[in-house]
Amino acid sequence: MYPRGAIADRMPAAVGVVYCFSQMANSRPVLVAPAALGAALRAPVVAAAIGRGLERAGAGVADLCPVAGGGRGTLEILLPALGGATASARVSDPLGREVVVGFGLVEDGATAIVEAAQIGADATNPLAASSYGTGQLVTAAIDAGAQVVVLACGDAAGCDGGAGAVEAIASGGGLRGTTLVALCDERVSWEGAAARCAGTDDDTVRRLARRLRERAALLARDPRGVPMTGAGGGLAGGLWAQIGARLVSGAAFVLEELGFAARMRAARAVVVGEARLDATTLGGRVAGEIAIRARQSGVPCHAIAGAIAIEPFDVRILDLQAIVQATTVAELESAGERLAQAL
Repeated sequence: MYPRGAIADRMPAAVGVVYCFSQMANSRPVLVAPAALGAALRAPVVAAAIGRGLERAGAGVADLCPVAGGGRGTLEILLPALGGATASARVSDPLGREVVVGFGLVEDGATAIVEAAQIGADATNPLAASSYGTGQLVTAAIDAGAQVVVLACGDAAGCDGGAGAVEAIASGGGLRGTTLVALCDERVSWEGAAARCAGTDDDTVRRLARRLRERAALLARDPRGVPMTGAGGGLAGGLWAQIGARLVSGAAFVLEELGFAARMRAARAVVVGEARLDATTLGGRVAGEIAIRARQSGVPCHAIAGAIAIEPFDVRILDLQAIVQATTVAELESAGERLAQAL
């Protein structure tokens, strides 16, 4: 035990060490890694707004890292990260109307990035919506010379189990040796696809589920019970079962390409964002994937969401330190300011 005077002599040095550690912690950036908060709030816009709020509140420089998980916005996030060019093709939208849709070409055209959500959505009549245009877009990418086509399946319109896409690819000459990688925005299996179809009532869900059951019996491989086959209304599963597409976690794929692991290790906290925070967040969605990685690495994680419907138990699993709701750019900036106080 030190004499009282010795303790007093040591205090300035100890305080100095604490101050030094505090300064070092504050110099580390906050990693802002939100996905899109719906079609109107793209991930880069969300990230920039949160970053402005954090910096305005004195949280220091933010490392803006907008993300996607294999659904809406995946092309927008991956193309700048990988470097490449854009191309376009005329395809059918979910209801058969002709539209012009873009896709990305990277690695000197050897790899194409295609996003099903780019073709459009039809939440009002999912029974009539077809994935045919998605298959046409894959074929256009193959025609452009791609040896690998990375297809973001999430947020696709309808729930036809990829029937339209498979038909369109076959009509266009098949894969012709091209590797098709299906990025899945969640781990839901084939049987769960119908319930994920946005804007549907119970009767429609039952009809969609029956159609998927009937389709499963006709496919070359049975997608039922296989994780990720339900992504994109069964689009991923149909392509896997019938033409051998590889099923890959969209969140893991995108985070790898963004160098996320190193950026998280350099950060003092992470902020995720999602249109709706609920039970599906734990089912392979990118916000949940980031939160779990942050928990495992000992990095505090906070969340901003357009809608909050997550159970307290799930919040504990993800170890979210704070959750703030925001639905506009102004609210996102204010949310960033509020979170700055919790860092």
